[in-house]
Amino acid sequence: MTKRDKAAPGGVQTFRFKDDGTMPNHPFLPVLYYPGAVNEPARMTALFEAAGWGNTWENGVYPYHHYHSDAHEALGVVRGSARLQLGGDGGRSIEARAGDVLVLPAGTGHRRLSATADFLIAGGYPGGMDYNMRTGKPDERQRDLEEIRLVPIPQSDPVFGRGGPLTELWRAGPCGRPD
Repeated sequence: MTKRDKAAPGGVQTFRFKDDGTMPNHPFLPVLYYPGAVNEPARMTALFEAAGWGNTWENGVYPYHHYHSDAHEALGVVRGSARLQLGGDGGRSIEARAGDVLVLPAGTGHRRLSATADFLIAGGYPGGMDYNMRTGKPDERQRDLEEIRLVPIPQSDPVFGRGGPLTELWRAGPCGRPD
């Protein structure tokens, strides 16, 4: 990736969501939203991989609330657009468009509300981590809450690499616990 493949990092937005009893969300890390961050969205997967976010895929977003208790997730819109709901039923919906990137801390509920016919999104995980799929089942809750707190802070930002906005906005102590 060249510098022209990426937009300036100044426009990162942050969203925080509380545990709603079904979607745990993250206890202290915010969702990061980079509108228009990638000038060549067709290269989203390559961008994530170059920044050390592997185990990549391209597909859609499930239409039901789900989260990953054991991994943070980067999502980048390759083409089209979708209305995504973040944080569970009481969370926030955003219109994600080609070139936008979201970084969801472990535990963040998300789902697709609607999408254009051509919608395609890429996903990646720090260091190529494997990830689980959770929907808020009561029998998984206690284990999930423990796992979420133990997911380490990534060493790099999925768009800007080392020294990118994530590394500043998610700065924390050991195992992601705030200093």
